[in-house]
Amino acid sequence: MAQYSRIEVARVMKESGMVPLFYHPDIELGKNILQACYHGGARLMEFTARGDFAFEVFTELNKFAIKNLPGMIMGVGSITDAAAASYYMQIGANFIVTPSFREDIAIVCNRRKVLWSPGCGSLTEINKAEELGCEIVKLFPGDLYGPGFVKAIKGPQPWTSVMPTGGVSTDEANLKAWFDAGVTCVGMGSKLISKDILANKDYAGLEALVKETLTKIKNIRA
Repeated sequence: MAQYSRIEVARVMKESGMVPLFYHPDIELGKNILQACYHGGARLMEFTARGDFAFEVFTELNKFAIKNLPGMIMGVGSITDAAAASYYMQIGANFIVTPSFREDIAIVCNRRKVLWSPGCGSLTEINKAEELGCEIVKLFPGDLYGPGFVKAIKGPQPWTSVMPTGGVSTDEANLKAWFDAGVTCVGMGSKLISKDILANKDYAGLEALVKETLTKIKNIRA
């Protein structure tokens, strides 16, 4: 079961400003990635459940986080139906992220007071998600919409909280454009946890990059 309520998760998302996300089938490598992000200051991790037996990897990573990384909030991304959402919540997912808006996922997550962040690409989808209790909308794919889309939404709907995923990098100018547009936080995958970092098992480098990126976000929002 989830360790954190949707309100608690939303608060940490807003405070930290960044949700790292990654998938890898190697459990031990995953633990090291998770630990590096944690020591770099991250307190959220979206495990993108894309591979065969991904639930086994997430189970072990979540157990590791609960035991060794106090305050680390584990969630699951790439969820496409209510059955998968229910299963991952049963094994401890604290938030569910989806590539598209699905009402069936909203219902099962709301029933357990677990935060769900649906991928939306229009004002109509965003409004529907918020009507169903969504706290933070995922703008996906972020690179196709850009900061200008967020700024346009925030004009008539300043209450809307947005997390772009895709098209977000560790570059200060990129981060500034998104946060100046009004995003609540950003989701960051391969631009943060790169193929080179995974291949070289450069955990120290990842820790430093996470710390540096969080500092940039803090300074931009100051």
